Amino acid sequence: MKLAIINDEVDQDLARAADAVVECGLTGVEIRSVANVPPHVLSDAQLGDIRRTLTERNLAVAGFCPPALKRKMPRTDADVAATRNLLGRAIEQANILGSPHVRIFTFYRDGDPDPKTAALVAAEVLDGLELAGVRLLVETGTRTNTPTMALTLAFLEALGRPEIGVLWDPGNSVFSGWHADPFPEEYTIGREVIGHIHVKDPDGTSGYVRLGDGDLPWGRIIERLGADDYTGWLSLETHWRSGRVLTQDQRDRPWGDAFSEGGYSASVTCMRALRALVAS
Repeated sequence: MKLAIINDEVDQDLARAADAVVECGLTGVEIRSVANVPPHVLSDAQLGDIRRTLTERNLAVAGFCPPALKRKMPRTDADVAATRNLLGRAIEQANILGSPHVRIFTFYRDGDPDPKTAALVAAEVLDGLELAGVRLLVETGTRTNTPTMALTLAFLEALGRPEIGVLWDPGNSVFSGWHADPFPEEYTIGREVIGHIHVKDPDGTSGYVRLGDGDLPWGRIIERLGADDYTGWLSLETHWRSGRVLTQDQRDRPWGDAFSEGGYSASVTCMRALRALVAS
């Protein structure tokens, strides 16, 4: 398995974040916001600079994290078109970056999760959209219609697009309150479609803590991934900050200095912890 971190969990200065990644022995960076520019706003020139900064340090682009389908469910043709345009642009951006995938969501839920209706609307968004060799991965998202693996699989079944996989984030399942103990059940039912994994450690539904101090048995998860010859990325999405707790708005729109503040030291600590868990 390969180890990465989402860059703005460390710093808005990509070079500073990338240097920390190299120092901690990870080999990839997942791209979200850079220099206070949200991911979906990054220009072609900025994306080229990002790729060069990582290439100079022999770091791979592990993924791209725009807010695709991270909105209330579209209700009008104009809303569907705007959602399609953002996703289409994200695919273009991913190709410039050389990213293997684009992370997508399943719309914010209104009440209980409704993965089947979300899939019907997502199918409208995807209709006629050229993926251009970029894989889409559906995240198990905290406030979306798929906070658990079972709900994500229901979404994918209703969508009927077998080329689309899953970005498994068990921390979101715990923090959402929909599955307090997702391993090994969620991994077992979803392992065949998991294309990428986000690593963070929740303290119930109250916040996130240092990797190893929370509710998830990351040592056992990593051991199982190794036994199953998982070759994808384990990508830290720290969400833990020294001396403060991220707000819901910062989790929903995770970009800029307000989000990254306090992330450098916390993420360095977690990168070292992840590296040690994999080594052991």
